Amino acid sequence: MSRAPHGMPEAVHRLLKPFFAAYMRRRWDVRVVGVEHVPRQGPAIVVSNHIGWLDGPLVTAMLPRIAHTMTKSEAFEGRTRHLLRAAGQIRVRREEVDVGALRRAAAALEAGQVVVVFPEGIRGAGDVATTKAGAAWLALVSGAPIVPVAVFGTRDRGAGVDARPAPGARLDLVLGKPLRLVARPWPRDARTVADADRRIREHLATHVARTADDLGRTLPGPLPVEENADAGV
Repeated sequence: MSRAPHGMPEAVHRLLKPFFAAYMRRRWDVRVVGVEHVPRQGPAIVVSNHIGWLDGPLVTAMLPRIAHTMTKSEAFEGRTRHLLRAAGQIRVRREEVDVGALRRAAAALEAGQVVVVFPEGIRGAGDVATTKAGAAWLALVSGAPIVPVAVFGTRDRGAGVDARPAPGARLDLVLGKPLRLVARPWPRDARTVADADRRIREHLATHVARTADDLGRTLPGPLPVEENADAGV
């Protein structure tokens, strides 16, 4: 008898999600568009541009399904570590290709769950000029649809890595049409992964640029140079 795939825990996240979403809507003018692009069931990879500290909590709280965000290992230290673990978030070591984190994310997708990836890897300009290949690898392993998300408003132009938007600020989160890549059985060579990464980068970058035009919004530009080292998810 085959064993059912083992995903990430969701009970705590399911309990807390409405409270986090309500808090964000009270504190900021949150506008979410395109939730219909997230499949109602089955695996999905959500990829987002990354401009500010609030992006991860915002995307996770506002998606229509429970989501498991790939989050830098430093966030699992101190007071937040128990909450992140209980909520089923995925710890990632940024200084290396974290095979364990990728396997946990792949297991979540196999279990029909949603995984959130910030493929730029660090907070910055948010124009998706460069990406890391983790989302591409997960897409090739799982065949899950890749839903692009454009985030605007979580960091002002010139603001630092830990800046928060002012109370009442408008925060836009716009989901786009999914990109679908055919699952590729082993071996997945470097060229195949690189091509998948390019397609995901172009799909997300195009969605971000189009959303900026549609909303009349601009990205905040790069972080101050001295803060780039601390800019991870």
